[in-house]
Amino acid sequence: MISAQDWEDTERLWQYHQLHHSPRPCSVAVGLGSHDLGVADTAVDLYKRGMAPLLVFTGATSPTTRDRMPRGEAVHYRERALELGVPDSAVLVEPQARNTGENIRFTRELLEEAGVEVSSVLLISKPYEERRAYATARKLWPEVQVVSASTPMTLGEYVESIQDARLVIDMLVGALQRLLVYPEQGFMISQQVPDGVLSAYERLCRNGFTSRLLTTEQPSA
Repeated sequence: MISAQDWEDTERLWQYHQLHHSPRPCSVAVGLGSHDLGVADTAVDLYKRGMAPLLVFTGATSPTTRDRMPRGEAVHYRERALELGVPDSAVLVEPQARNTGENIRFTRELLEEAGVEVSSVLLISKPYEERRAYATARKLWPEVQVVSASTPMTLGEYVESIQDARLVIDMLVGALQRLLVYPEQGFMISQQVPDGVLSAYERLCRNGFTSRLLTTEQPSA
C-alpha cells in the first residue's frame, strides 16, 4: 500500500533529483547508459537542436539491462541514435562503464584519446539521476562546465513508463542515499539536502522503500 504521504514524499525527492538546467550548446553530449532508451532519444533531440556536435553513449550491461540490451547499453543507444537519423560520424561509444563514476572517467579518457577538446558537457540521464550524474561529473571532471538534462516528464508519467510504482519509489530513495554517502567516499561533490527532502527520505525508508539502498558491503560509484 502506497499512502498519500508516501506519494507526497516521493514527489519531493523527484523534484530534488532534477536540476532543471536549461539546455545550452556544449562541446559534447554524453548519454549515460541504463535500461531507459529515452536517454538516447533525448540525446538525439538535443543533438538535432544544435546543443552538441557530438554524442557519446557510455555503459556496459547490468542485471537489469542484460536481457533487454545484450550488446551493451551504449551500443543499443548508438543504434537508436542512428535509427533516428544521427550520422555515424557524430556518435562515439564507450562500452565498458558499469557505474556512474566509470561513465564519467571512461568518457573523459575516450574523448582525450580522440583529440576532442571539451570545455562543457551536456550530461543526459534518467530524470531521477540528474543530480547524481552532475555531482559525479563535477568531482571527476572538474575543469568542464556541466549541464544536466533528461527526458521532460512528471513523476506520474515516469511511474506509468516503468509500470511499477514501488520500484520507482525505491529507486528515488536509493538515489538520495547515494547523494548522502558518496561524497565521503570521494565519488561525487557534496550537495546541500534540504531538511524537507531529508525528512521525506527518512519517512520512505521507515515505510519500507528500501530495496535499492546500499549496504555497507556495496560501495559503488
